[in-house]
Amino acid sequence: MNNSKVYIFVTIMTVVVGVTLTGLYTATKPQADLNEELFNKRAILSSLGDKFDGDLTAISDEELASIFKNQVEQFAINPEGEMVEGVLAENVKMKQEMKLPAEDRKLPVYVYTAQDKSKYYIVSVRGRGLWDAIWGNIAIANDFNTVVGVSFDHAGETPGLGAEIKDNKAWVSTFAGKTIYDDQGEYVSVSLKKGGAPPGSKHYVDGLTGATITGNGVSDMLYDGIKSYEPYFKQVKSNN
Repeated sequence: MNNSKVYIFVTIMTVVVGVTLTGLYTATKPQADLNEELFNKRAILSSLGDKFDGDLTAISDEELASIFKNQVEQFAINPEGEMVEGVLAENVKMKQEMKLPAEDRKLPVYVYTAQDKSKYYIVSVRGRGLWDAIWGNIAIANDFNTVVGVSFDHAGETPGLGAEIKDNKAWVSTFAGKTIYDDQGEYVSVSLKKGGAPPGSKHYVDGLTGATITGNGVSDMLYDGIKSYEPYFKQVKSNN
């Protein structure tokens, strides 16, 4: 086989493989997008902890969609705390928003109404861990001070160390009941404390052993991320 035939063969195979891969991507993309949407919705609701009605791990995808339709109000706000007309929270991509100047960002808000009519406000935060991006959802009671739960995820933290922000459910549960304002009404957020949170602390949780940099990233993410929602919190409180 001469060189020209080899080049022709390689070219044909490249085109065939390219067309095949494009076809597969096009055919599977709708299902992949749906799976990602459902995964994100479960992560959002998991931040509610025991304030969620029922067992989130046991509900079907159809039940999940029904909950979002009937019990979750979603919208986006601007940095002044004003609602952005026509934008759903689930369509706000924090990865892209964080690349914009702070004054140009949109922020997602989810308001979950429990069966007892209690309302919980879920906000999204994003930051940087040891190796890559980290992000999370923070559920706050309608006093706009008490954290009722959190859920975190990451792009590449170390298994058994930084990845514990997602995998260690017992540690995640320790955020419940913490407050983001001190007794003087000053914003302080919630932070990870290396060596362990002081007993009875309202604003600290235990740091993760061997994951100091990831822990610092979580603390920074919480402080900056929740603070960006303060204008919205103040508006809602003043209107109630």
